[in-house]
Amino acid sequence: MTPAIEAVDLTRRYQLDGVVVEALRGVSLTIEQGEFAAIVGPSGSGKSTLMHLLGCLDRPTSGVLRINGVEMAGLSDGELAELRNKTIGFVFQSFHLLGRTSALDNVALPLVYRGVGRAERRARARAALEAVGLQHRVGHRPSQMSGGEQQRVAIARALVGEPKVLLADEPTGNLDTANGAEVMAILDRLNSESGVAVVLVTHEAEIAAHARRQIHVRDGLIEKDTA
Repeated sequence: MTPAIEAVDLTRRYQLDGVVVEALRGVSLTIEQGEFAAIVGPSGSGKSTLMHLLGCLDRPTSGVLRINGVEMAGLSDGELAELRNKTIGFVFQSFHLLGRTSALDNVALPLVYRGVGRAERRARARAALEAVGLQHRVGHRPSQMSGGEQQRVAIARALVGEPKVLLADEPTGNLDTANGAEVMAILDRLNSESGVAVVLVTHEAEIAAHARRQIHVRDGLIEKDTA
């Protein structure tokens, strides 16, 4: 089976005030289809840079990166955007929902960019909201929902396109303990039931413990991998 993510010797260097900063210094890892992994590390470890590369939000300085068997190198910006839209779902700490838009239309948004017809995308958005227990909130705007509910809308939006990979960057960072636990339970259940590979980025050991594999990053390198 083709891995969901395959990275070989990834590096990422930045120029900062004339100084070269090596955010990643040669990272290799494979995320299999249906796997649940956590990328763990302190601030400045390189974990967020790695997440941006795995999500095709940035390009590596060197190395090989394949997403669902497709090699990232050589893709145009348009092709990269299409790969993200069809293959990767994102959940961020700050939700990134449209404030004046209903939960239903927030979730349906990725399907607009695919050219999916209105009736089909709304039906799929309803199903995604039902999967995260928010069928009663389809017409509500973000301001009418709690933080935990907003994050569940964001998870539904990430899943509506049936991605191969779900990347969750500090998904409980803006939530209290109870809502954070609920969000993690949903991610665990969706991983088990739908088979989507989940890659969780966190600095919290308690959150990372939900994953069945932990990849510890420090100083731009993988320090430990429990695979």
